[in-house]
Amino acid sequence: MRNLVLAMACLVLLTGCSGAVGSGLLGGVLGAGAAGGSYEYHLKRQKDRVEEDLKAGKIDQKEYEMRKDQITRDSFFQK
Repeated sequence: MRNLVLAMACLVLLTGCSGAVGSGLLGGVLGAGAAGGSYEYHLKRQKDRVEEDLKAGKIDQKEYEMRKDQITRDSFFQK
């Protein structure tokens, strides 16, 4: 995710970010990257929680697979 944001920021800088348009575009790119990163972090925490529930015996393997599949589908980066 960090590499994606960095690449987008470099692209904006190379295409010219003078004036309000470039600054707004750069701010939008960085804001979107931060929002995406926090969403992926949230999904990572959810995945960890599901794994802990399986190890603790709170859920069975079938429930684990269903919940993990849902988390994967919600992710921007299909793993």
